[in-house]
Amino acid sequence: MIIVNGQDGARHEFDAKKGQALMWQLRPLKAGVVGLCNGNAACGTCHVYVAPEWADRLEAPDEYEEEMLAEMSNRQKFSRLSCQIEYQPDLDGLELTVAPRR
Repeated sequence: MIIVNGQDGARHEFDAKKGQALMWQLRPLKAGVVGLCNGNAACGTCHVYVAPEWADRLEAPDEYEEEMLAEMSNRQKFSRLSCQIEYQPDLDGLELTVAPRR
């Protein structure tokens, strides 16, 4: 299960599919994740904040994700692009907040 706090403050819980990037799974929730670049880490419209207690359990961002995040005015310490987080069972319970658009 993944917990997502949407841009409108609504809380969503869903069972994620193993091996699939979270962006693809978050879009149907209409919580604010758009994914205009279709998962290429090139637009930032799938920007989320990972709950601090989960940050160390994710793989580190690659250079492309870091580059995109560096351009975001609303970047925070635990910012990630959901297109770059592939769900695996060890992430059960992961909590994310969709970043506001700026």
